[in-house]
Amino acid sequence: MKTLPLGRTDIQVSTIIAGMMRIAGDTDEQIRNLYDTARQAGINFFDHADLYGFNHPGGGYHHCERRFAQALQLTSSQREEIILQTKTGILVNPSGYDQSYEHIVGSAEESLKALDTDYLDVLMLHRPDALVEPEEVARAFDHLHASGKVKAFGVSNHTARQIDLLKTAVTQPIVANQVQLSITHAPIITQGLSTNIAGHDDSIARDGGALLDYCRINKITLQAWSPFQKGISDGVFLGSSDFQELNAELDRLADVYQVDPMAIAVAWITRHPAGIQVVLGSTKPQRILDAAKGSDVELTRSDWYTLYKAAGHNLP
Repeated sequence: MKTLPLGRTDIQVSTIIAGMMRIAGDTDEQIRNLYDTARQAGINFFDHADLYGFNHPGGGYHHCERRFAQALQLTSSQREEIILQTKTGILVNPSGYDQSYEHIVGSAEESLKALDTDYLDVLMLHRPDALVEPEEVARAFDHLHASGKVKAFGVSNHTARQIDLLKTAVTQPIVANQVQLSITHAPIITQGLSTNIAGHDDSIARDGGALLDYCRINKITLQAWSPFQKGISDGVFLGSSDFQELNAELDRLADVYQVDPMAIAVAWITRHPAGIQVVLGSTKPQRILDAAKGSDVELTRSDWYTLYKAAGHNLP
């Protein structure tokens, strides 16, 4: 398993992240098996959010965090071996967003209790809040950092300019930005390759454009969620008749590199020199093992661009 530095920090993290969004209904044994498998694969990074497990019967905020801690009961030395990341800011019933000082600090403290830990390695703002006041975020981050409750801070699904807005007040580095990215859903990459070409959707600069380059310039680690998703909510592209050419190429390269096609889909993301982490959301141990092998696959430039074209993207 390859590792990389998280943002501007000296924290070394696995290129693969184990996402804990779907463990709400799993037994203690299933969660322990998933955790042990992830560690066996070389994964040291576990991703949570206060929202995960909210709709599960008997769930609510912080449910998956609690289940993680209850099932694993990590010792202090085991806790120090891993990176725990959680997110906050999304409200349910009524829906909305809250990045006020009170909400950020209160949620972080509840996450600490739920995860049964003294500190969070990373706390993220889950989605942009239209009513955000950077000074409120800064005050919350300052308090959590100074008290030793949070080591580093990040964002999720934020644009470059939204990060710049936060940085007008926030003094801690933004170490990561978690965004949707897969071979087929890759606007942060396609708009750069098709720039200034009229008539192609790939050339449209979305969200202000150049987010990928912005994160590279500012040493913000990108984390790719839904790495096998076709688009926003269309299911996975693996084995889909909608992407026959892509799947044929994934199968061909899987034979070449002696891995599962999932690993090739992961390798397409980790091959990018930006140093992107991949969030795996599966709760099936074998899928974690198969996909995580993509971290060690070094695709050639030809492989990478062939997959890009096979996914239907414009390559000038």
